[in-house]
Amino acid sequence: MEGLIHLPHYWFVSNPTVKHFQWRQGETFASSFLFLTLTVFTYLSLTFLLRRLSFPPLSPSILRPISAVHNLILLLLSSSMAIGISLSSLSQMQNPKWLLCFPKSQTPTGPVFFWAYIFYLSKILEFIDTLLIILAGSDRRLSFLHVYHHAVVIVMCYVWLSTVQSLMPIALATNACVHVIMYGYYFCCAIGRRPRWKRAVTDCQIVQFGLSFAISIVMVYYHLSGDGCSGIWGWCFNAVFNASLLALFMDFHSKNYARKKKMMIMDKLS
Repeated sequence: MEGLIHLPHYWFVSNPTVKHFQWRQGETFASSFLFLTLTVFTYLSLTFLLRRLSFPPLSPSILRPISAVHNLILLLLSSSMAIGISLSSLSQMQNPKWLLCFPKSQTPTGPVFFWAYIFYLSKILEFIDTLLIILAGSDRRLSFLHVYHHAVVIVMCYVWLSTVQSLMPIALATNACVHVIMYGYYFCCAIGRRPRWKRAVTDCQIVQFGLSFAISIVMVYYHLSGDGCSGIWGWCFNAVFNASLLALFMDFHSKNYARKKKMMIMDKLS
């Protein structure tokens, strides 16, 4: 029994690859600003080009198995990241304050930053979401919110690592948990078992942003009242991005669910 308890800790925290990880700007794979720029540019260019080609959508019999495998991979990866960052944070933190405010001397080394790196790379894999939407011919799903989120979130993850940004462990853990719910929903849809909790996906994303702003107040207090927190300029970028996403998600939420509720009321009255 004791071995079973220590086994997850070894694979998620203590094994040498995770424990001794170090982000080296320009040396670690995908760590250069040029790589980031080319990745975002390629994503936006291919999305625009493939959308303009207007080829016939793939048959659901072909697309659903591909989508199911893709979403299952991201579901398992998100689950691993949620567990990994949680166990790593408990192992690496010097005190509870560390989760909110890295000291300015903090270096991007250790298991927490390994999982932040995996999270960063996973955002490239998530670009396949857009390709599947285009192949399905779903114009409604290929929204500005979708493309904007996918293009900028990878920049945010890069900033987390390159600036050693405070609050990153909590942000990563909550985001990974939301993605477990989201990709769990998409996987169920792909195998023909559409859950009834679609709205919960958007609601969880909105709650995540609210939580992010709430704990940011504590981080800013620590930054101003003490020796300062690491990566404050990275946090500023993150805060602006989250604010823009929250506004877009709220707009999406009101347009989709408020409209459906109104239609249901009208149907009952007619």
